[in-house]
Amino acid sequence: MNTALQKVDQRKAHITLRVNGEEVEVSFAPYKTLLEVLREELDLTGTKHGCELGECGACAVLVDGEPLLSCLKLALECDGASIETVEGLAEGPELHPLQAAFSDHGGSQCGYCTPGVLMTAKGLLDREPNPSRERIKEALSGNLCRCTGYQQIVDSVADAARTLRERGVKA
Repeated sequence: MNTALQKVDQRKAHITLRVNGEEVEVSFAPYKTLLEVLREELDLTGTKHGCELGECGACAVLVDGEPLLSCLKLALECDGASIETVEGLAEGPELHPLQAAFSDHGGSQCGYCTPGVLMTAKGLLDREPNPSRERIKEALSGNLCRCTGYQQIVDSVADAARTLRERGVKA
């Protein structure tokens, strides 16, 4: 094996993640963020590149059930973690109640911020099945949207929370 190739191999990180309920092993350059690994190595492009500074929320995913800005987390730090992305929300062809509510209430317009908003909202509803409108606004305060004016987003999350409670299921 040539020396250049050996150096490249030595510079690869290898971790195991549980992504959307499925265990995956992934190799990548150790400097990559979780966002980059999800998009570039695992082809999960629903998680969006936004500001890459932790200011917009477009890259939010759930890590061990907690909302996290994936642009700020090194993938190496997530070894063994459970990651939920927007691709894991729907059950086959059936939309998750959050997705359905966003569709029904116009909670998504251009859609760029939507994956991060959905995952942040899911994290909230997993912990608080009956949040007030103020609590929804507070939980989503780190997710920026340039299109909706936020009213439709809050309406969508409140409606999804009601639907989930009626069904007696966790978000």
